[in-house]
Amino acid sequence: GGRAQQKSGPVVLADEVKNPAMEKLELVRKWSLNTYKCTRQIISEKLGRGSRTVDLELEAQIDILRDNKKKYENILKLAQTLSTQLFQMVHTQRQLGDAFADLSLKSLELHEEFGYNAETQKLLAKNGETLLGAINFFIASVNTLVNKTIEDTLLTVKQYESARIEYDAYRTDLEELNLGPRDANTLPKIEQSQQLFQVHKEKYDKMRNDVSIKLKFLEENKVKVLHNQLVLFHNAIAAYFAGNQKQLEQTLKQFHIKLKTPGADAPSWLEEQ
Repeated sequence: GGRAQQKSGPVVLADEVKNPAMEKLELVRKWSLNTYKCTRQIISEKLGRGSRTVDLELEAQIDILRDNKKKYENILKLAQTLSTQLFQMVHTQRQLGDAFADLSLKSLELHEEFGYNAETQKLLAKNGETLLGAINFFIASVNTLVNKTIEDTLLTVKQYESARIEYDAYRTDLEELNLGPRDANTLPKIEQSQQLFQVHKEKYDKMRNDVSIKLKFLEENKVKVLHNQLVLFHNAIAAYFAGNQKQLEQTLKQFHIKLKTPGADAPSWLEEQ
């Protein structure tokens, strides 16, 4: 009988069990309020009515980064064009070499002349493939720097800028409340506003520190990467146009670059070790 009473007794729900619908509604409410405050702050700044927090040194570094990214993207685009054009030239030289070699076998009276022209075109194609490997290695490295490393830093910058807007929005709220009356009705609001302001200030300070650290590491990485790649690009181009095949091949060995088997359809002959 005792067991039957326990089974049929009242069920008590623990206090920590929450209604999922109410939790979702509360999240939406907070999101909407935050969005409203941030939108108001942005409009106020654009109209020249609201104040904004400015870190002059950090923002100058961010502006330089964005400007450099555009310039590096232009170099990348031009290098890709050069690679495509060089690939077409190498492909034509290889075909021309084959045509000369065929005629050398079929034209006895011009066997020698066709023969050394065939050798010259094949040598030019071989050196062109080597230069193409160096250029495509340069392209791959700069592309990683621009579209991964720098882009990752700029993503952190965007998060920092959003945190700055939130911080200023809640700072403005607190300043407005502090300018008004302080009574039993307003004091709880001021206290709550102070707490929210502190939360967003800590978030803003953290994001500002994160951006500073990423900018520092990015600068160190950028200098190292570009130094190596610019040396590679210069040495390979100089050796190719000087006709120094040995130096050209040595440049690729120095940077651990392997060439793919000639005759591939794609214009990239690059294969990193």
